[in-house]
Amino acid sequence: MDRYAVVGNPIQHSLSPEIHRAFAAQTGERLRYDKLLAPKDGFAAAAEEFFSAGGLGLNVTLPFKAQAHRWVSAADSAAEHCGAVNTIGLDNGATVGFNTDGLGLVRDLQAQRLEVAGRRLLVVGAGGAVAGILDALLAAGAESIHIANRTASKAKALAVRHQGRVEASSLKDVKGSFDIVINGASAGLQGKGGLVEPRLARGAACYDLLYSEDGQTPFCRWAQQAGAAWVSDGLGMLVEQAAAAFAIWRGRQPDARAVLRALRPNQAA
Repeated sequence: MDRYAVVGNPIQHSLSPEIHRAFAAQTGERLRYDKLLAPKDGFAAAAEEFFSAGGLGLNVTLPFKAQAHRWVSAADSAAEHCGAVNTIGLDNGATVGFNTDGLGLVRDLQAQRLEVAGRRLLVVGAGGAVAGILDALLAAGAESIHIANRTASKAKALAVRHQGRVEASSLKDVKGSFDIVINGASAGLQGKGGLVEPRLARGAACYDLLYSEDGQTPFCRWAQQAGAAWVSDGLGMLVEQAAAAFAIWRGRQPDARAVLRALRPNQAA
C-alpha cells in the first residue's frame, strides 16, 4: 500500500493521519499515513530512511520546515522563495519540496469570511510556519505585514526577502495597531499564549497557526482575554494545506471543508 507520513517533533498531537485517511475514503484512494517522530537534529536521516523504504510523500511540521527545504533535491517557487517546505513528493525518484501553508491559511480565512485585503497584519514568530504564509498573505492584498519575534534579527532576515513589503522587530518593540494578529510561534506548544502586549489583540481578529481539538489553544485563550473581536485556531488551515498536499501526491482534490465539518462541526463553513 502507498505510504505517506507527517514528520515533526513533537508529533503525537498531529491530526494529519486522521485527515488524510478521511481524504482517502472520500476519494477512493488506498494509502497508509503515519506519524514520524524525528530527533530535532535528525530530520535528514529520518526522511532518507522513509523514502528509502518506499515512502511516497511526507508532510513536514515543526521544527523541520527550513531543514526540509535544504534537504530536498528541488523545490517549487513557493517553497523556494520562503525557504520552507511542508510537503515532499517524488518526481522520477528525486525529492521535490512544496509549501502549501500559505494557500491553506488563505483558503481557511476566506471560508471563515475574514478579509485580508487592505488589512494591517501582525505576525508573531519567524520560523518555517511564518515564512510559508507571507507570500500568500501579500498576494491576498494585505496592506502591511509586521513580523515580531523574540530574536529580532531572525524576523528582519525574513522581512528582507519581501523587498520592503514586510517590516520586523523584536516582540517588545511592536508599535502601532493591527487589524489581524496571527500567531506562528511554537511557544504555544509549551502553553504560552501571549508573547506580545495584550493591547495589540484588543479589537483585532486573532488567528493561531497552531490548533487544538477544542479550538482553545493558549494563544486563542489569551486573545479572548485581551478583548479580541474574533478568534480562531489553525485547524482549518491544517485541513486546507493537507488537501493541497493530497492533490500534489494523488492528483485528486478532496473536499477540505467536509472533513473539517466532521472534525469540528461548529467551525466549518
